[in-house]
Amino acid sequence: MERQLTLISLFSALIAILGLVPRIDLISGVPITAQSMGVMIAGAVLGPRRGALSVLLFLLLVALGLPLLAGGRGGLGAFASPTAGFLVGFPVAAFMTGWVVEHWRAFLLPTVFVGAAIGGIGVLYGFGIVGMAIVLNKTLLEATLLAVPFIAGDLIKAALTAFIVQSLFRARPSIIMSRVVR
Repeated sequence: MERQLTLISLFSALIAILGLVPRIDLISGVPITAQSMGVMIAGAVLGPRRGALSVLLFLLLVALGLPLLAGGRGGLGAFASPTAGFLVGFPVAAFMTGWVVEHWRAFLLPTVFVGAAIGGIGVLYGFGIVGMAIVLNKTLLEATLLAVPFIAGDLIKAALTAFIVQSLFRARPSIIMSRVVR
């Protein structure tokens, strides 16, 4: 139990640290950041439940006002910005990424890539687009068009996630909780 809590906290910290990578602001008001890759990695390594818990811990700290989001943002105001849908979708994205990695028993590299693409792109964009449509008072089509520039970068993040997780697995197979046989 103590090890699991430590790993959940560690991956919350990883997501926060990835917020230090300089963000690129787009016209939609939603920046390109590395934090969504942290969400993908958390789900792939910790599995669906623990991955989602690590993201929920991160979001709790943000809501309490810690400036952990890219660009040093924090507080409840972040949940009323154009990024609100993405933030709400973070734990679901981590859960789905972990679920795919846990249940699809193919080779690790393609499994993590597919899991990260489904959870960290498909699910996350679903929440993010709805959030942008609501906050920016746009139609779903308009919000979707605003999200298109992010796809290439997120595919790169999914690939990086797969390589990082595979490297972790080679170094310490037992740390990849999503692949532990139950």
